[in-house]
Amino acid sequence: MMSTPGSTDNAGAAAGAAPGAEPAAGAGPAWSAWRVVVNLGIVSLVIDLASKGGHSLTGALLGQLGASALIVGVVTGLGEAVALALRLVSGPWSDKSGRYWRFAIAGYALTAVCIPLLAVTPFVGGAGLLLASALILGDRTGKAIRSPAKTVLLANAASAVGRGRGFGVHKLLDQLGSLLGPLLAWAVITVTTVLWPAFAVLAIPGAAGLGILLWTRRRVPDTNVYESSESNESNESNESNESNESNESVAPNPDRPDWPDRANRANRANPEDLADPDDADEPDDAGHPDQAHRDPAAGPRLPLSFYLLAAAVGVSTVGLVGFGVISFHLTDVAIVPLATVPLIYAAAMGAAALAALVSGYAYDAAGARVLLVLPLLVVLVPGLTLSVQAGAVLAGALIWGAATGIQESTVQALIADLVPNGHRGTAYGVFAAFAGASALIGGVLAGALYDQVPWLVMIVGILQTCALVLFLLTFRLQNRERRQPAGPQV
Repeated sequence: MMSTPGSTDNAGAAAGAAPGAEPAAGAGPAWSAWRVVVNLGIVSLVIDLASKGGHSLTGALLGQLGASALIVGVVTGLGEAVALALRLVSGPWSDKSGRYWRFAIAGYALTAVCIPLLAVTPFVGGAGLLLASALILGDRTGKAIRSPAKTVLLANAASAVGRGRGFGVHKLLDQLGSLLGPLLAWAVITVTTVLWPAFAVLAIPGAAGLGILLWTRRRVPDTNVYESSESNESNESNESNESNESNESVAPNPDRPDWPDRANRANRANPEDLADPDDADEPDDAGHPDQAHRDPAAGPRLPLSFYLLAAAVGVSTVGLVGFGVISFHLTDVAIVPLATVPLIYAAAMGAAALAALVSGYAYDAAGARVLLVLPLLVVLVPGLTLSVQAGAVLAGALIWGAATGIQESTVQALIADLVPNGHRGTAYGVFAAFAGASALIGGVLAGALYDQVPWLVMIVGILQTCALVLFLLTFRLQNRERRQPAGPQV
């Protein structure tokens, strides 16, 4: 059941609902935390099947429409900048309104429309390049609208199962769609020998993803129930053990990356805290509680370690040559046939899925220092992906995929542990602004130095050295902030 324009995200959660309707306010979650994580992953899978299927061919499409390497770098770099920098607006907005589901739905819908419409660009004459560029930016705008809200929904649900594992499993499903989309594009191009049908067929998974998302929202209108619960999937069969764990005192343990969140959840399990009116949901204008149980005054808003992390990832991202430039290079130098380009992208997405899962589990086990591998991967990308040898380009694409998988999963898990609930949408928006500016600079840099690869390799090497230093400073400050939770606010 979709809400009417004047309703909130919780409108369906009324007491005495009929069987199959949303649960009553204050009732337990309709689904387990793992089911929410998996369903959000399936939504990402089918939407990314459409989105990444299109992205695997955008460089080649722009080239066919008359774009140069610099134009491809600017358009694709600007697209990533839009996808990231606009989160600086959508993240705080989603936190302020609490309507995370609505932001997620609107953003996914924009992608589901823009990518299939790329099929019409070869048929509009001289306006084709301009229209294709606008649709690419429209798709990236949808990404900007949905990402902070979707990540908050996921972070809340994953708090009950382990954020590293939750984000890793979600990214695995997400990257499965990123792998299947290019394979679908390859199959269509192989049959038709032209590009436009490969975009048109992507309307089908886009529509399916929206349907699954609306169903999940209807069943679980408030994912904060997982954030504030001590239960997890492994304890569901033993309620007495779950009760004992929720009453157990939680001592600060800086060796665990998630101890501040565990302590906060245990505190919220105290009946006296739950009875505090300051912790209760504030009703919106329609008299319904918001999706997020926000306490803007709780804890540091955005700690300094978060900004250092954003700077580290941003500096690293400048050196990460976008696949738009890579796919342009593959067709420009005729290293492989056109139909093979999406296969290479699919292989890169497979590497991203594996890297996300492995780094997520490593993060839960060993902590944030697993992210030191990121600049070590990025430094290899330009020299390999802009080579004239097919094997080197494939190896570079796999490394590129692994780096993006770690950025989009384990880095997000660390942000959720650094920033308190109620401010994470803002944090993801600010982080994306850093990454967006870096993606634009990186796209322009790769396009401008497309014919001067040694200079590009040298610049990227310097940048990754700086990124390593920033990561080390981030982890050092993070440990200090854990031991002093009431430290200075930024």
